[in-house]
Amino acid sequence: MTLSPAAAQPAVATRDPWRWTPAVAGYGLVVGVLLATGTPVLDVGRYTAYAVLAVLLPGTLVYRALRRRPHTLVEDLAFGAAVGLVLELAAWFVFVRAGLEGWLWVWPAFVVVLFALVRPLRRHWWVRGYTVVPPGWAWSVTAVIAGFTLYLSESFLRRNPILPASEGQAQYLDLPFQMSIAGAATHQAPPELPQVAGEPLHYHWFGFAHMGAASLVSGVDLPTVFLRLAVPALCALAIVLVAVVGWRISGRAYAGVGAAVLMFTIGEFGYENGIRQLFGTQATFIVWGSPSMTYSWVLLLPLIAVLADVVRSRSERGTWMLAALFLAGSTGAKASSVPVVAGALGLTGLVLLITRRRIVWPIAAALGLAIVAQVFATAVLFAFESHGVTVKLLSGLEPYTGPAWSWPLVVLAFLLNMQLRLAGIFALGRRLVTDPEKVFLLSGAVVGPVTYLVLAHPGSSNQYFVRAGFAFGVILSAWGWAEVVSRWRWSLLAFAVGVGALLTVIQLAWPARARPTPVYDPVLPLVFWALALTVVAALLMVVWRSPAFLLTGVLIAGAPGLVMDAAAAHKYPNGGAYAVTLLPASRVASARWVYEHSDPDDVLATNVHCAQVSLKGCDARTFWLSAYAQRAVLVEGWTFAPRMVGTPGGAEAPFWDPALLEANDAAFYEPTEENLDALRARGVRWLVADSAYRPESPLLSGLATVRYENGRVTVYEL
Repeated sequence: MTLSPAAAQPAVATRDPWRWTPAVAGYGLVVGVLLATGTPVLDVGRYTAYAVLAVLLPGTLVYRALRRRPHTLVEDLAFGAAVGLVLELAAWFVFVRAGLEGWLWVWPAFVVVLFALVRPLRRHWWVRGYTVVPPGWAWSVTAVIAGFTLYLSESFLRRNPILPASEGQAQYLDLPFQMSIAGAATHQAPPELPQVAGEPLHYHWFGFAHMGAASLVSGVDLPTVFLRLAVPALCALAIVLVAVVGWRISGRAYAGVGAAVLMFTIGEFGYENGIRQLFGTQATFIVWGSPSMTYSWVLLLPLIAVLADVVRSRSERGTWMLAALFLAGSTGAKASSVPVVAGALGLTGLVLLITRRRIVWPIAAALGLAIVAQVFATAVLFAFESHGVTVKLLSGLEPYTGPAWSWPLVVLAFLLNMQLRLAGIFALGRRLVTDPEKVFLLSGAVVGPVTYLVLAHPGSSNQYFVRAGFAFGVILSAWGWAEVVSRWRWSLLAFAVGVGALLTVIQLAWPARARPTPVYDPVLPLVFWALALTVVAALLMVVWRSPAFLLTGVLIAGAPGLVMDAAAAHKYPNGGAYAVTLLPASRVASARWVYEHSDPDDVLATNVHCAQVSLKGCDARTFWLSAYAQRAVLVEGWTFAPRMVGTPGGAEAPFWDPALLEANDAAFYEPTEENLDALRARGVRWLVADSAYRPESPLLSGLATVRYENGRVTVYEL
């Protein structure tokens, strides 16, 4: 059997009922995984209805009204879902800002009624003339979704119960902080910092606003949305978007499949290197440890497709409106998205200016639009907060360098680790600097890692620029692969699966390494694997000269990463060897009680501020109360407040308002009517005291009403 990678004939789609089989199979597998990991079946149904009726339907109608011409139905639906997320964000802001969050579920009706009553818009309900989607393409994308969902099951879903059932439950410490923002978004627009009531949140919070909106519209409890439904749904959508954007830009259906595989199946090369998150990043971890990254991809990928039309001078009014929509959504989705897009447009314009000796005005206009978006993000969303980002060349590589001779070794390791999956780019040759869309994709793939190497951040958040660049790079790399593979062959697929499986088995069986001693020791396994595989490839090429198989082997070399990460998750209580916080069931139970018995505008106070106390001071990374109560806390943990990021002292840096902290704690340990009245004047209605952290004063029960206790945590009402 042979099938051209370019097989995307503009034939009219038939009414074949079997064409829906891959989509149904993919949805069924995701639902099966969710049910197997404790997701209530009714919640799955509610969330599905929300996704279809409140995101997909209005978004697809608007997208059809703005796009140039139909391509495939799956593209309309995928891009429509992305448009729906941007529209949802605007609707969320209007309804919540007006205090009508309970009515947010009606916003899609405005779009539906508009497209039903306005005659020119009615034609977008039913579209004909779609390009036929090859069954192999559909099943391949479904396989990528299935594989990645199974990875999420092992590394994230099974490791993080919706509500903890024991006192020893551990959780990656970023998760409760992120969920607290989603909780704030259910009743605040824009959300404030949940851990310090009234403190502005200068942060990329759009993805968490989406989760809050999803909970409001679907009626599904926020912890279920956050810890079960949203991440698999966003990942599945991102996979489909990579595939359709890769197909649309390259004109080759299987280039899109290859891009999806490179982004969501192939991990970092030489993953098991004695240290997790080498160079401060790991793609497979990012999708659940930082769901805002995945949310940003969902908006960045269609933006890339729209801007590719602009770069090729194929833009119309609808194209510019879509670009503005996706840029607006990207401003607060992830702070790394718009800078990489702007850098890609600027570099593209410069290259074309040099090669064509004229300014390409559509690119200049798009760059101007991106700059406006970045100015809005910097001034309005982030209020000029640096979040600890500084200019420091090669800061991400520095921790692994020792003697001067180790620098080339570490740079090589970085390129192998992070960029090997982009090797297909080189197959495109001179066209990389002559074809505008290829220049654009290459520019984005370069700007991302270069920005990472130029900037520094104490929490390695500069890594997200690399992830934004990947969205460009995997499409171009898969395009190069599709150029080399002149025709699809089952032998090539078998080769890829066989090599990936063999490398995975070898790494799983590889003996555990001792703790690294020299600073550069963690990068040595990458170099070892690269040399070993290079020797093997050279020997094979002597007797078996096939560029297609060689390039496929190079691209598949990082395949063990996903499996190794899932396997390693079994060793740790939270799904990975990352900084954790204890999440006792008694604490969460008290927080959920407060959620059920309080008003959204109520402010809480707690005596718990430190995840742990050391000689350095209080590690103020504790967020459980604001996360699971979905209420603002007068002072909880303050380390992640934007004003604190990058300040001296790190996680142990003291609170910026010691008088407020003293007043908060006095209510627990030295309570009087006067200091309780002072807290009440600040909006505090509930005191949540954890006696295991530090016993509160026995006088407190005589001054405030005990409403809940479970042996560890007592909730008092003022």
